[in-house]
Amino acid sequence: MKSYRLISNVLLTGLTASSLTMMSCHKDNGNNPMQKNITETVVNDPQFSLLEAAVVKAGLANALATTANLTVFAPNDDAFKKVDLNGDGLPDLDTEAKINALDNNGVAFLTAVLQYHVLTTKVLAASVPAGPNAEITTLGGKVAFATRNSSGVFINGVKVIKADVKASNGVIHVVDRVLLPPAGNIVQTASANPNFTYLVAAVQRAGTDIVNALTAPGPLTVFAPTNQAFIDAGFPTIESIQSADPNVLKPILLYHVLSSRVFSSDLMEGAKPTTAGGGTVTITLSGGAKVKGNGNASASNIVATDIVADNGVIHVIDKVLQP
Repeated sequence: MKSYRLISNVLLTGLTASSLTMMSCHKDNGNNPMQKNITETVVNDPQFSLLEAAVVKAGLANALATTANLTVFAPNDDAFKKVDLNGDGLPDLDTEAKINALDNNGVAFLTAVLQYHVLTTKVLAASVPAGPNAEITTLGGKVAFATRNSSGVFINGVKVIKADVKASNGVIHVVDRVLLPPAGNIVQTASANPNFTYLVAAVQRAGTDIVNALTAPGPLTVFAPTNQAFIDAGFPTIESIQSADPNVLKPILLYHVLSSRVFSSDLMEGAKPTTAGGGTVTITLSGGAKVKGNGNASASNIVATDIVADNGVIHVIDKVLQP
């Protein structure tokens, strides 16, 4: 981004002049180049070209350059290119041109997303809470969930692929997925996603008990079938769901719910968690994450993971689970 590189060059010029002044007053026998701040570190690393564009568009470049003791979970370019790959209705962020073209609503969304990647204290990888899924408050005030174990460091189920990139005003941990802040409870989150039109219709048809269960404080995990999954399960239209027997829908829906927050990083091969409906489902990870209901002939693929809501987390599946 030329616009920020100009800003960066000005900052670097100022820093260089300051450094020369200091060197004229103090002799230093070693080679200790001045450490770059977080914004400069992003600008100078080619894997962050889209993050750089996003930071500039959101007007956060100066804050990330001058605020002390920050932690940034920095999405690389691959992470930005994954946003909206599942048709979730979010703005595309996969090119600098698209980021630069965001309207006011898009910039507000982008700003909230970037703030969700920042902690206002410096936290090295070794100091990340073990958890699992310890609550940490981000710059925007939203809560994220951190885990540190023998497999690494995770934030909302996303693994840190490079930790402890030092900067003069904090530390950067590189992630390969963009972290999206929660925008409501599970029902509200599903209602905002065009993939879940049939699921939301089923929840509403099932009645107040199901709606209340999915809007309760939680934490919950929902394996959320796509629209096509409901069609394949014998509900060809929204109307077919709206006319279905609520007593048939209730146990099916509860069979998709776990009464705990389980990110993709928490899933274990062969695990058989108990659902809110009382039965168990089977998790397999070999060859891609899958979940199988006792009444299913084959397992459902988990096609998208770790959609965070205020009261839990959603994983997208391509089959309706049968108890």
